[in-house]
Amino acid sequence: MPLARSMSITSLSGMEEWDEEFDLEDAVLFEIAWEVANKVGGIYTVIQTKARLTVEEWGENYFLVGPYVESNVRTQVELIEPTNPALKRTIDKMNSSGCKVYFGRWLIEGSPYVVLIDVAFTAWSLDKWKTELWNNFSIGVPWFDREANDAVLFGFLTAWLLGEFAAQCEEPPHILAHFHEWLAGLGLALCRQRLLPVATIFTTHATLLGRYLCAGSVDFYNNLANFNVDKEAGDRQIYHRYCLERTAARCAHVFTTVSQITAVEAEHLLKRKPDIITPNGLNVKKFSAMHEFQNLHAQSKNRIQEFVRGHFYGHLDFNLDKCLFLFIAGRYEFSNKGADIFLEALARLNYLLRVNHSDVTVVAFFIMPARTNNFNVETLKGQAVRKQLWDTAHTVKERFGKKLYESLLIGQLPDVSKMLDKEDFTMMKRAIFATQRQCQPPICTHNMLEDSTDPILTCIRRIGLFNSSADRVKVIFHPEFLSSTSPLLPMDYEEFVRGCHLGVFPSYYEPWGYTPAECTVMGIPSISTNLSGFGCFMEEHIADPSAYGIYILDRRYRGVDESCNQLTSYLFQFCQQSRRARIIQRNRTERLSDLLDWRYLGRYYISARHMALAKAFPDTFFYQPHDSETAQGFRYPRPASVPPSPALSRHSSPHHSEAEDEDDRYDEDEEAEKDRLNIRQPLALKRGKKH
Repeated sequence: MPLARSMSITSLSGMEEWDEEFDLEDAVLFEIAWEVANKVGGIYTVIQTKARLTVEEWGENYFLVGPYVESNVRTQVELIEPTNPALKRTIDKMNSSGCKVYFGRWLIEGSPYVVLIDVAFTAWSLDKWKTELWNNFSIGVPWFDREANDAVLFGFLTAWLLGEFAAQCEEPPHILAHFHEWLAGLGLALCRQRLLPVATIFTTHATLLGRYLCAGSVDFYNNLANFNVDKEAGDRQIYHRYCLERTAARCAHVFTTVSQITAVEAEHLLKRKPDIITPNGLNVKKFSAMHEFQNLHAQSKNRIQEFVRGHFYGHLDFNLDKCLFLFIAGRYEFSNKGADIFLEALARLNYLLRVNHSDVTVVAFFIMPARTNNFNVETLKGQAVRKQLWDTAHTVKERFGKKLYESLLIGQLPDVSKMLDKEDFTMMKRAIFATQRQCQPPICTHNMLEDSTDPILTCIRRIGLFNSSADRVKVIFHPEFLSSTSPLLPMDYEEFVRGCHLGVFPSYYEPWGYTPAECTVMGIPSISTNLSGFGCFMEEHIADPSAYGIYILDRRYRGVDESCNQLTSYLFQFCQQSRRARIIQRNRTERLSDLLDWRYLGRYYISARHMALAKAFPDTFFYQPHDSETAQGFRYPRPASVPPSPALSRHSSPHHSEAEDEDDRYDEDEEAEKDRLNIRQPLALKRGKKH
């Protein structure tokens, strides 16, 4: 079963190529996760974006394994016959034994093969497998936990798949199975318990207990060593889930996690130190010219401005050209995602902008899905009024243009006072009267099912940000995912992010942080924390992150009020930047996208796979790990010119002219070239070149 290797991992632009010589003859990779072709959370993004690179490395010997969900398969998967003879025999054998296993191509970049298992079809085996789970691992799963029941079914079926595949191979196989998260982890434990010839990797993207503890308002990171993990898991009724996760972590040949901060957490909660950190990457689309992504920002910003015009009709007493769009997005975890201190910082920012008589207005969007029963009538009305005003203006413009044209045809300069007749004025007055509004612009775009107890709305009532004319900070809560088909804000998430000025993610619990990473690759500055994997990763790689538009909030060594003051300071100083300074900063932010490309970060997954194969099959594979120094990777220097950073801004008040920055000598291409030459290479690259 020869493997055609076609991968060339290219480092940051201008650097040497990185590659590890590792003979993968007869090796087959199965990557197993509940979110294969099944979007639930961030793991879906990890697997989807990494697929192309993994296909390039493993070719025909790479298979993703996930659950069969009919609605997803209809739109995302092309079902075909298995191409691998041993896998075809495996699937046929399982289907004849009372399973339903499907094979196809996932219609994403890279078109990887997928094996999809219908867990519901095999639910008749649940009691038998739960008994086996108890007898072999002493883990009991309660009947009412449907998610854990699915994990049991999925685990036994994936172990069955791997064991049957090993049996169907004509030669002794070298199987590598990579399991993601606790939902897939039981399959790994069963592979080890049954002594299958399978090298195993387990990746935890966030520990179960860590997420629950942080949501409970405890000083989590400074007390990691003091938690009685069994008691804490039991108190939260997740002991069986915790046991499944911990068993997978302890049984794996190689255990990985997505960030250094989560590695510390896993060591204390799962009782095993990760072997390798595997940061999450993205497929970065590079533009041929720097101005291209700036143009995309301007186009998307105009579309957000149109929404704002409708939302604030009748109260549009602020200048949209001096309006900054901030946003927070992600899973609706009020404290874990930092929405609590973001709202408090907005209230303080509102006060600072008012007392300093700033002409800047901030519109802060909260994009967090919650339970609703439909759009808010007042919000829909706003967009209808905006459209009506546009249609009226367009009609009057056409009538005016026709009269102007006729006047010019007969060789006369028009009498402007007679160009608009009574009917035109009547039409415009009627449109103006339609914009009269007796209430404030709404905070929430939808009707919330639990309005009185919703955390964001409750906090807004406490701090008093009600979108009044006196407020310099406006708040819009959009409690559903963005979609280009929405009648309210018809934009995809990527378009929306490109149109904003700053992403704010002051999370307390964020093992990685895809939202600030997505901002970075689109050239949008962001605020994250030193408790997020992304924030720690950027601090390791960049000498002065704030100069590149990456603001790291200290939430580990400061109290909540201190962190809130620091966030307020970042926001206020960001509002003081000139338009030119923001453009320079976006250029610098976008330059960091190479750091987050799978072409760079994929190497950590490659190392994990090589390590697992060497541990499981020591007679065939050998792996020499790099020393700890190489984990630092590339390091960006401070920019060559004075950074337009809020932390280093020389403006003491919001009042400044655009001309103030004109004396600063700045050449984007020249600075980018200096950055490229000054980037410090990882030792692994230097050593690899000598060999």
